Amino acid sequence: MAPTAAEQHTRKAVGLAARDASGHLSPLAITRRGTGDDDVVIKILYCGICHSDLHSIKNEWKNGRYPMVPGHEIAGEVAEVGKNVTKFKTGDRVGVGCMVNSCQSCESCNKGFENHCPGIIPTYNLVDLDGTITYGGYSSMVVVHERFVVRFPDTIPLDKGAPLLCAGITVYSPMKYHGLNVPGMHLGVLGLGGLGHVAVKFGKAFGMKVTVISSSPGKKQEALERLGADAFIVSKSADEMKAAMSSMDGIINTVSANIPMAPLLRLLKPNGKMILVGLPEKPMEISPFALVAANKTLAGSCIGGMRDTQEMLDLAAKHDVTADIEVIGAEYVNTAMERLAKADVRYRFVIDIGNTLDKAAPAAVAAE
Repeated sequence: MAPTAAEQHTRKAVGLAARDASGHLSPLAITRRGTGDDDVVIKILYCGICHSDLHSIKNEWKNGRYPMVPGHEIAGEVAEVGKNVTKFKTGDRVGVGCMVNSCQSCESCNKGFENHCPGIIPTYNLVDLDGTITYGGYSSMVVVHERFVVRFPDTIPLDKGAPLLCAGITVYSPMKYHGLNVPGMHLGVLGLGGLGHVAVKFGKAFGMKVTVISSSPGKKQEALERLGADAFIVSKSADEMKAAMSSMDGIINTVSANIPMAPLLRLLKPNGKMILVGLPEKPMEISPFALVAANKTLAGSCIGGMRDTQEMLDLAAKHDVTADIEVIGAEYVNTAMERLAKADVRYRFVIDIGNTLDKAAPAAVAAE
């Protein structure tokens, strides 16, 4: 009898896993599949912590599969390649983002939009095509089909580049496809966190005027002086919001909280666009008149395809766009999650997997 898919997962690795909805992460011995003909084996050196990781390990989206190894902002080095692999070789600096597989044959996949494939396989917490559960980047290594691997340009540090594989493509893709990447345009960035700070940097890379819209006045100096924004609006200030009415060509909305939309839509010029990339928990309430009266657009965007992810990294290298990060050891990950829940990070935690995971994992795990 032929071995099952699970039985073919014989490559030993170690991950940081949540066992239940408490979300507490601890070392776990895991296995990865052997190297397929089209596979790239990656030694993980860094992995960013996305807010969606926190939602997932606590099962806040009610789809958790435990044990769960999160992480979809993976940066590392190629350790081995399958015989059909042509794009990568041992030693290459590479990354893996939010997906590790798709059907690879539908209309979306054929057009380079694997992120829209009905059969998309996220990097963790879903059943892969071989029937096994995917484990993410809070782990020592991963095996991925070469289609879902991207190359890091030499000028991008792996630690600062890792968050671009989620935060970067999440804001780059809507800017590209909704025409919010034209020099001289006025872009609003709502929310200055892990996504927002990267949106500011890409907006400036495109040659746009960028205004940060935030409920936190204390972020003004950082937005203007450190990140290079042109203006800052306190969203709670009626006067500041009124002064900026009908001034923006587009807004990238990174906020995941339920906030009134009407005042924000009034910031848009006629024919302006607001693109949602945050995920509020409750449905939005929007008056049709807020959109119809001035031909405004409200749209959503979810990450991007592999071609666009590589394009984003190449542009980031050209314009020196990286994430602002706090590098942590694997032993600090639970504290980092507590701080993330309080928005106590500027602006992304990145786990130093290569130097700290093995030290954080007890010898008993390696022996499992």
